[in-house]
Formats: sequence, structure tokens, C-alpha cells
Amino acid sequence: MRFARGGFALWLGGALAAALLAMALLSLVWTPYPPAAIDIPHKLAPPSLAHWFGTDRLGRDVASQIIAGARVSILVGVVAVVIGLVFGVALGLVAAFRKGVVEDAIMKGCDFVFAFPALLTAIMLTSTFGPGVVNAIVAIGVANVPIIAKLTRATGAAVLAREFSLAARGAGRGPVAIAFDHVLPNIAPALIVQATIQFAIAILAEAALSYLGLGAQPPQPSWGRMLSDAQSVLFNAPGLAIYPGAAIALSVFGLNLLGDGLRDALDPKLRARS
Repeated sequence: MRFARGGFALWLGGALAAALLAMALLSLVWTPYPPAAIDIPHKLAPPSLAHWFGTDRLGRDVASQIIAGARVSILVGVVAVVIGLVFGVALGLVAAFRKGVVEDAIMKGCDFVFAFPALLTAIMLTSTFGPGVVNAIVAIGVANVPIIAKLTRATGAAVLAREFSLAARGAGRGPVAIAFDHVLPNIAPALIVQATIQFAIAILAEAALSYLGLGAQPPQPSWGRMLSDAQSVLFNAPGLAIYPGAAIALSVFGLNLLGDGLRDALDPKLRARS
């Protein structure tokens, strides 16, 4: 019953996410060719044993760029999610503990950030401070903060209303002790699931920013920039768009499946029915 409800999604999503991580780690020590190596005489070569996915309009090996591009996606996703978790959880906990003006101010600030779509916020920040991976990470991380903050505040307030939290307060325990001993352990499953979803969104956002020229800059490989470069030769070499597009789609699909599987595995209500 549990496998039918969410186990398959968990295992398939985990396998795809593990493949993404393995590809990123592999790129640290090996790629078929240097990803940025230009070989004009062999530009737009079709797939072969020498070049598994062919070469692009500058003669660069597409397979090597796909493998190395996974490293950029993992880096952006992990750091952006960590930024969202650190600041979002802190703000959400403060809002959950401090009712009234403090809570209203934090939530109104989150609503203000929500007024701008995440990708638009990232475009605004990278356009202001310049393109590059670092600015893309900061921009995506800032967009993650209000999502995590609202989730933390809602789930944290529910935990604080339960008997064991009220008993801890009655025993004289401070907010910091209650947060670490009672609130965070109980809201961790929800945060883990949301972090997985935000990871997938971060990969999409990085690809979009790189596609627009605001993310990873040459010669750093990026799936989004590969899609952008493929536009000019789309009809002559459609594979140049298909391969990075498939890498993005499979990565996002796997992380979304992983999030669904983790939700089913970690949700106590679903466990009680299994």
C-alpha cells in the first residue's frame, strides 16, 4: 500500500536525483573532452563514437558540456536552497513566536516579495548587479526566502499550539530551546519536502537566467546557455536543443518526484493510514 501510494515516486525521483549528482561529481574529474575546447573544423558534427551527442557550432563536445553543466545546476540549486532555508526558517520562527507587529511586518515583507514572480526578481537582481553564477544564486535564494518563511511560520505556529509546546513554556523554557527541541524537529519533514521542490525550481531559474545571458557566463558550461546557443542552428542540428532540454526536464521531473515521495514517506497522517 505504501509503495503504491508514494514509494515508486520516491525511488524513481531518488534515482534521477542521484544520477544528476553523480554526473556533477563525475565532471569534477572527467569529461570526454574539455567542455570549452573549440574545434571549428568539426563543428556541428552528428553523434558518433567520438562525440556521443555531436558537437555545437563552435565544435565543442555536447556530451562534455551536458556533464559539466550538471555541476552548475547542482551548485546553484544547493546554495540557493540553503540561503532560502537559513533566512526563511529564521524569519518564520520569529514570526511564529512573536505575534502582533513583528509577525505582521515579516509576513507583509514576504507578501511584498511574492508580488514579484521568482524569475522576475532574479532577472531584476542580475540585471542590476551584473550577470554571473554568484548573482544568480543570490537572486534565486532571495526568491526562496518568503516561501520558506511562510511555511515555517504556519507549521511552527501549529506546533506551538500543541500540548507539549505549551508544557515547555509553562516549565519556563525559552523560545530558542523550544524552537530547537520541539518546533524544528516537528516541521523538518515539511521543510525537507519544500526544499526539494525549491531545488527543482532553482534549476529551472538558473537555466532561464543563463538562457537570457544573465546566469553562467562563457566559457562556463550551462544547460540554459546551450539552449540559447542552439537557437541559431535549431533546424540544422535540433539535437543541440534536445539534449540540454532533456537534461533540465529529467532533473526537474526527478526532483519533483522525490519531493512527492518524501512527502508521502514523512507525512505522519499518511503513515498512519498505511
